[in-house]
This record gives sequence, structure tokens and C-alpha cells, in this order.
Amino acid sequence: MGASERILGKALQDGYREKVFLVTKLPMFLVNKKEDFNRFFDAQLERLQTDYVDCYLFHGLSEGSFNKIEKFKFIEDMEREKTAGRIRHMGFSFHDTLPVFKKIVDYYDWDLTQIQYNYLDTTVQAGHEGLLYAAEKGIAVTVMEPLKGGMLANPPAEAREILDASPGKRSPVDWALQYLWNLPEVSVVLSGMSSMEQLEQNIESAEESGIGKLTTEENKTIESIISIYRERILVPCTACKYCMPCPVGVDIPGNFAIVNAANNKPANMMDRGLKLRNKLLYRRMAGSIDKVNKEVLNGKASLCIECGKCVPLCPQGIDIPEELKKVHQVMGKHRKPAEVFKKTQAEKL
Repeated sequence: MGASERILGKALQDGYREKVFLVTKLPMFLVNKKEDFNRFFDAQLERLQTDYVDCYLFHGLSEGSFNKIEKFKFIEDMEREKTAGRIRHMGFSFHDTLPVFKKIVDYYDWDLTQIQYNYLDTTVQAGHEGLLYAAEKGIAVTVMEPLKGGMLANPPAEAREILDASPGKRSPVDWALQYLWNLPEVSVVLSGMSSMEQLEQNIESAEESGIGKLTTEENKTIESIISIYRERILVPCTACKYCMPCPVGVDIPGNFAIVNAANNKPANMMDRGLKLRNKLLYRRMAGSIDKVNKEVLNGKASLCIECGKCVPLCPQGIDIPEELKKVHQVMGKHRKPAEVFKKTQAEKL
């Protein structure tokens, strides 16, 4: 834990610290007593090689972890550090239901909140209503999962056809990002980048963004894409990996990604090749616990022992053991996805 803070701390030397808005989080899932606030915060400042953070967040708040804030009176700790100048702004990131979100928003005069939001997740967790609720109270809203774990970067064939025919020639990533930057309630969009090319593309997208910039036609294009996605998504996993590591070695996000890909209708030879590749990926996963790679967990869905340890960790509220059974029915037993994942549109998302 803390590797990213150490790396960032090194990167922010030689005057770069003053050029950035630095944010880190209190890991609420590891907090068990009052003293943990000081223990974690002091260690984080040391790793970051700084004497203050611009914003400090309570990480991944849910009903349970929010109770810890009240129990241990962590707001007092936050305010003490704010008075001392070691914390400039206070906030929280969130993974629970809308009623819980509103409860937390109303609890304190927060500076910032971080929520999961994208053009598919408008009714998930805080959702659009939560976005408006926080913004109306003057809270800056930072959006995470703008591409839904990368899903929106690789749309189904039917969706790509609509995007290609749209007057606004954008990449799937740009469509997703522009949707968010178009909203006045969104303050910052956090988009994960793993290459210089992605960084450059996101910078270009940001430079072209603006509130209310999307046209009526462009908004209709996004609505059409949403309809297609909702018909295709079997498991709404964003690959956040909070459920990992699995005690028996199941690659939970990997299994869900494979079955979601298997439900996409191939439009050309490349798509058919990708579909075949996903079948091979599942076949090559470890089918017994003794064959699991302990360093990079690669177990099939069939290895799940239904211990349930992953369920309370999932921000999406997915019944992971139940969904893994379905994954194996499709990928291991070769049943049709429509026969196994018998869900209504409302249940999917």
C-alpha cells in the first residue's frame, strides 16, 4: 500500500508540488480505531514528501464506513489538520446508494465529493440525482469511472456503426468524456491513462470540451448508444478490483469482462476474431486451484466456492458468486447468454 504516493512524491520534487492540486484518501476499509487517522495521514504526507495536501478524502464511503466517521469523530481530526494548514479542503469518495449519499452530503459542509458517473451509470450509486444534489449545495463533484472500467472505450459493433454515422466525428472515449464535460455540475473528470498516447488524446479532448457544447443531435447519438449498451451488458462490473484478491484465485473482473465481450454481436472479421479470442482466454484460465497463478490470479469462474467475501466489497452491488455461476454456464458449458442471464433492463444497470 502507498506505492502510488511514493512515486508521486518523487515526481513532485524540484518545484512541481506547487503546480498541482494534490489529493489523497484515508483508506476507510483499513480504519479500526481513532488513532488510525493520524497514523495514516502522517505516513501519507511522508510518502508524498510534502507538508500539506490540497484535499483529503474519506475513501469509498458506504453506510458502514460512514459510521466509523461518526464513531471516531474523524471530522474533528480533519478540521484540526485544516486549521494547522496540513489539509486545505475536505471531502469523500462514495460507493453506496443514493439515500446514503444524501445523508453523507447533509452531514457536513464538504468541499468535494468523488462519485462514479458516466452516460450508463446515471442511476447507479449516487447517480444523476446525487450529482445534482451535491452541486446544488456548492460541493465540487469529481467523476470517476468515466469510461466504466474501459467498457465505453470499446463499444459493441451496433454502437460503433451509429458513432461512425454521426456528424460529430469523435472516438468512443471522446464521446464519453464530452458527455461529462457538457454537464455544468461536473467539476473534474478522472480518466485513467496507461500510455502517452492516451494522455495526449485526453488532453486534446479536454481542450475541445465545454459546458453545453454538445448539440441536440450529438445528445441523441449518446442516447442511442446507451440503449445498445443496456441491451448488451450482462454484468455491470467496472473492473475496479475491490473484490480482489479472491481467496481461491478466481480472476473475478477478468471473467466478467470475457462474458460481456461474448455477448457482443460481431460486425466483421476482426470482431469475430476477438470473440474467438475471449473463448480461448476462458479456456486457458486455471480450472483447478492448484493451477492458479498465485501472483497474477487467473482462475475460471467455476472455481468460486461461494464464500461471499467479495460481495460486500463490490461498489456495484453485484452478487458475484451468483454471476460467476452464470459466466461458467456461458463460457464453460457453451450456453447462450440470453438463456443464462435472464434479466430485465432495469436489473442490468
